[in-house]
Amino acid sequence: MSSVHASPSALSILRSPSLFMRETLAGVITALALIPEVISFSVVAGVDPKVSLFASVVLCLGLSVMGGRPAMVTAAAGSVALVIGPMVHQHGAQYILPAVLLAGVIQILFGALGMARLMRFIPQAVMTGFVNALGILIFFAQVPHFWSRSPLIVGLFVLTLLIVLWAPRYIKSVPSPLIAIVVLTLYTVTSGQLLPTVGDEGSIGGGLPGITQMLVPLNLQTLSIIWPYALSIAFVGLMESLLTAKLVDELTATPSSKRRESMGLGVANIMAGFFGGIAGCAMIGQTIVNVEMGKGRSRVSTFAAGLVLLVLVTALSEVMAKIPMAVLAGIMAIVAIKTFNWQSIRPATVKGAPVAETLVMLVTVGATVSTGNLAIGVVGGIIMMVILPARLRRKHAVTAETASPAQEK
Repeated sequence: MSSVHASPSALSILRSPSLFMRETLAGVITALALIPEVISFSVVAGVDPKVSLFASVVLCLGLSVMGGRPAMVTAAAGSVALVIGPMVHQHGAQYILPAVLLAGVIQILFGALGMARLMRFIPQAVMTGFVNALGILIFFAQVPHFWSRSPLIVGLFVLTLLIVLWAPRYIKSVPSPLIAIVVLTLYTVTSGQLLPTVGDEGSIGGGLPGITQMLVPLNLQTLSIIWPYALSIAFVGLMESLLTAKLVDELTATPSSKRRESMGLGVANIMAGFFGGIAGCAMIGQTIVNVEMGKGRSRVSTFAAGLVLLVLVTALSEVMAKIPMAVLAGIMAIVAIKTFNWQSIRPATVKGAPVAETLVMLVTVGATVSTGNLAIGVVGGIIMMVILPARLRRKHAVTAETASPAQEK
């Protein structure tokens, strides 16, 4: 692992036209990668897709300024939607705002009390399982968008893979996913092909939303309904954000402040709540798009993603709605492959690793994939580590010492 360097400052990026262009283009492809996922998660949560998209704008812009991990993308996320969905179906959408506000306060307290430091005790095997499970979940979420009897849909998916993988050999200045989106969308629109598009996923047009009104009284009865959901929202969001921050620390060999990230997430969630949106957290797939595909390294990339997302859902919603889902599925399939830690399943690695490490990794993957909930997977992996016999864990202690290059603050 390379030595730790500081993330580039926004000022140094702004002074360099080439770096500014790289960060901005990373933000553009990140925004495009966010849209279909945010829309599908809003359906899970039982809220209007338009509202979730605006909440994602607030979260992305807010964490670009207040977050502790530069280049990490935060938006309305699936893990949080899984928690909010049952509350909306059982009690109604009017309880989203108070639940999100309480979750935000819990996250701010978590950061202020320095509890984010606890993340350093998550074993490396659990981290590997978390990453592998995410790769699997991201890939299988794309399957419905390209697994088709239509040769055109399959062809677009394959063409996207080829462009994303081959274009960087010849074109260095523009991210290859952006080339794939523009070229293939232009082809489908000009040739008059009728295909599933982003617009088919849900309503995305319209102006800016107003401030959300509190529709339930702030009393003990409301608190009794929202507190279990608020706790779940807070800790699922924190866990996913801090684990993703740790992963980005390792990918970029730069440090981050987990305390600042926790407090920033709380404040941004409160702001998103007032715009009618569900809460959010870091989104690992889109973060990989930004960091690995777009080479985004600073707050400029995520701020650009927030601004582009705002423009797309207001002024350019009709253009954005025409992007074929098969193209975005192709980009996210490559993200899934890049996310998965292939080294961890190589026979030589498995043979040389302690049995405990392999078991914990498999339990984390199994629990996450079977429930679709990252928090359950991570907790399951940690419990497995605790209940394993001491002799199996003894060897693991050596590998667990190889911490991420992140400097906890």
